[in-house]
Amino acid sequence: MISVEQALSALLDLVEPLSVEEVDLAEAGGRVLARPATATRDQPPFAASAMDGYALCADEAKPGARFTVIGESAAGHGFSGKIGAGQAARIFTGAPVPEGADRIVIQEDVQRDGDTITLKDNLDSAFYLRPAGGDFAAGAALEAPCLLGPSEIALLAAMNVAKVHVRRRPQIAIMATGDELVMPGENPGPDQIIASNSFGLKVLVEGAGAQARMLPIARDTKASLETAFGLARGADLIVTIGGASEGDHDLVGQVAADLGMDRAFYKVAMRPGKPIMAGRLSDAAMCGLPGNPVSALVCGQVFLIPMIRKMLGLGSAPMQRLRAPLARDISGNGPREHYMRARLDQNGIAPFEKQDSSLLTVLSAANALLIRPPHDGARKAGETVEYIPL
Repeated sequence: MISVEQALSALLDLVEPLSVEEVDLAEAGGRVLARPATATRDQPPFAASAMDGYALCADEAKPGARFTVIGESAAGHGFSGKIGAGQAARIFTGAPVPEGADRIVIQEDVQRDGDTITLKDNLDSAFYLRPAGGDFAAGAALEAPCLLGPSEIALLAAMNVAKVHVRRRPQIAIMATGDELVMPGENPGPDQIIASNSFGLKVLVEGAGAQARMLPIARDTKASLETAFGLARGADLIVTIGGASEGDHDLVGQVAADLGMDRAFYKVAMRPGKPIMAGRLSDAAMCGLPGNPVSALVCGQVFLIPMIRKMLGLGSAPMQRLRAPLARDISGNGPREHYMRARLDQNGIAPFEKQDSSLLTVLSAANALLIRPPHDGARKAGETVEYIPL
């Protein structure tokens, strides 16, 4: 068996950043920017008011001062005149500040009578003026790589960028295997169970920025597995579930080898997990995950998400590990790195008592994977441990 670190390194070696494509900005949410995007204008493109009030010359803004209102500046409809001595313009938030004005007096500090305003005694000292280019200037760039969320998309729109270059989404073929499996909604036989892993993994990989392709369940025969591998053609990564152990009915590894898979490793010193297989099959990377539901999903967190991030151009790194104090005492760990389903709250982090790799109810109640190094000794409440958030 190899360590988790060695397994992840080998898996990351199987993939490379994918090609770049240009998409409309409206379709770029959740994508990874592959080339810098450059602003074509200043933001704001003019000095703008930050509040509703009156634009006037700052040097004249004194309690009791009186001004003649000579115009109005609204968003999208600026005042084309020039503010002179003793003059002001009514102005609204976001509107261009007229020439000659360099301060906004908020409307709460003004008494108006017809076209005349008088400044009140307790003037707010702020100028409420947003300078041209105060947010960014023409030529400013949003650097790559960058995951494009709502804030980044809004920024690009303000930069007047209509199209962006992004990494192609990784295509992930998910293949559940086993005679015991039926799809949700079907009527299982007395010796069958419902296929759940592929559905959970689909959500997992799509949440990481990939596109999942769920294949029909492959049965425990060479012919069925060969057909399923054929349906996976064109994928960047083939993920098989189950059939990777050494039992009489575990045929995935043998069929993959017969089809030309160059195996990178088999078996990892981790809990849950252990029977994990990886290699390359034609143009695709392949990762064979265990059939136990929790094992498959935990391995997806630990291995598949970093692989997807590398394909998206986000670098080669393991999942970020955070630290938290233990909420209770825990016993020592065995020889394998253990990813314990745990609950993190204001009191710290505590693993669930039941850690069986078939218990999806425990995984669904967890919000963290508490990581125990191999042969880690007993720990006391309050000691700091590492975890991966779920």
